[in-house]
Amino acid sequence: MLISKANRKLIYEALFKDGVLVAKKDNNVKHMEIPVRNLEVVMAMKSLNSKGYITTIFSWQYYYYTITEEGIEYLRKYLNLPPGIVPNSMKKVARPAAPRFGGRSEGSGYSQDREEYRRRNFSKEGASGGFRPQFRGSA
Repeated sequence: MLISKANRKLIYEALFKDGVLVAKKDNNVKHMEIPVRNLEVVMAMKSLNSKGYITTIFSWQYYYYTITEEGIEYLRKYLNLPPGIVPNSMKKVARPAAPRFGGRSEGSGYSQDREEYRRRNFSKEGASGGFRPQFRGSA
């Protein structure tokens, strides 16, 4: 299928930007994100898939395309991008440091309560003198 150079460039830019692309199997509508017909998106992705530049998964009437390492190199060359630019799916997300000590911060009072418990004098505390527990089970 003949796809105009401008449309092909729009499709490749969208694929390279996120590293993934989704297209509905309906060929008569425009794509959800790109101002191009779905048929052109599916055919351009079919071409890249046959060359091994993307992987394709089809599920519930949607095509899911994921770019490969070879595809990144090819699209960099095609779109004239410098080597430092990578798709968003390949970037590492900076996550906050995981909390220590089971999710409690040091000022939460958990350690303070534990220290108070350890300092208690249990010989003074306890049941009153009149408390006499009895077992009334069968012998």
